[in-house]
Amino acid sequence: MNAYLERFMRSLKSECLEKMIFFGPHSLERALKEYVAHYHCERNHQGLNNQLIEPDDEVGCVAGKIECRERLGGLLKYYHRDAALASLE
Repeated sequence: MNAYLERFMRSLKSECLEKMIFFGPHSLERALKEYVAHYHCERNHQGLNNQLIEPDDEVGCVAGKIECRERLGGLLKYYHRDAALASLE
């Protein structure tokens, strides 16, 4: 488990913590929650053959407009198809 934790911490530091300035524990906690949500639901993982850990329902849709979901003010980005919009068209 130590190797997995070390890899997660390296990703957390390089993708999030080193690029932000925190003004207290609340801003740090918010950034950590946003990064963990991004890490588990929106980020591809090489160890899983570039699959998501917990994919949303709209993952794999072939119809719909491509949307960009941003976290932490645009620091983390995830592109997905808007399945709700596709069903209305």
